[in-house]
Amino acid sequence: MNQEVFRTGLVAIIGRPNVGKSTLLNRLVGQKVSIVSRKAQTTRHRITGVLTEGRKQFIFVDTPGFQTHHRNALNSTMNRTVNQVLAEVDVVMFLIESGRFGPDDRKVLALLPAEAKVLLVINKVDLEADKTRLLPFLQQMSAEFAFTEIVPISAERGHNVDHLLKALGKYLPEGEPLFGEDDVTDRSERFLAAEFLREKLFRMLGEELPYGMTVEIEKFEVEGELRRIFAAIIVDKASHKGIVIGKGGESLKRISSEARVELEKLFGSKVYLETWVKVKSGWADDERALKSLGYD
Repeated sequence: MNQEVFRTGLVAIIGRPNVGKSTLLNRLVGQKVSIVSRKAQTTRHRITGVLTEGRKQFIFVDTPGFQTHHRNALNSTMNRTVNQVLAEVDVVMFLIESGRFGPDDRKVLALLPAEAKVLLVINKVDLEADKTRLLPFLQQMSAEFAFTEIVPISAERGHNVDHLLKALGKYLPEGEPLFGEDDVTDRSERFLAAEFLREKLFRMLGEELPYGMTVEIEKFEVEGELRRIFAAIIVDKASHKGIVIGKGGESLKRISSEARVELEKLFGSKVYLETWVKVKSGWADDERALKSLGYD
């Protein structure tokens, strides 16, 4: 018997901010590789997640939510990332929320090439109180774009995600695997350390400092089963420094402690994490600063 051909393809996850792209990526690969919070701009980079199942390798690309309201160099960089991804992938998942399709969703939809294989993924169907509203919504969305398929899911609960994978698998081109069978991301441990720390900052200080923070790993050392990580938390204003540190340093201690626990789970080893706060005024609107901080 002839062995089934191997299929490998890049699959973009596209949508407006806060629609659940990172949650879906983590669900698909079975591990947390993309940080999650309810704040816009949580995902600022192109994050690649890898899933190998049988004779198929899915290379998922989680993109920043396309920014339509904030205009600075950081937002322009994130939007450029979305456009670059769309030009490279084999299949696109356009993610929206059940029962909600607004101007921001439509702006993202307008970016999609007419010839692209686009699956409409309707997320958060578990939160739809009246399930009878789903069918009219599906009909409405069918008129918006020539979607290849429409798949309702709940990324948070995993509902129908297996069906989504089967649907995606049909559109992967033939090709050899690009990653090892057990790989789940192409991002380095250094990068993931910065992201996991930034997630804690967003979750704990998002109301006070929603956009003016980032993280720079200044040193990352591996000594046997121990990882030593030295991280600078970058803020835009001197007044923000005190907010991050907190009274008696309690806020920074808590943020660092929670990040360390998650990193130990991720790396499967002990982690020594040292953090401090630096002020870099205007970093989010400075192309050179963004490049030095890993934004490309």
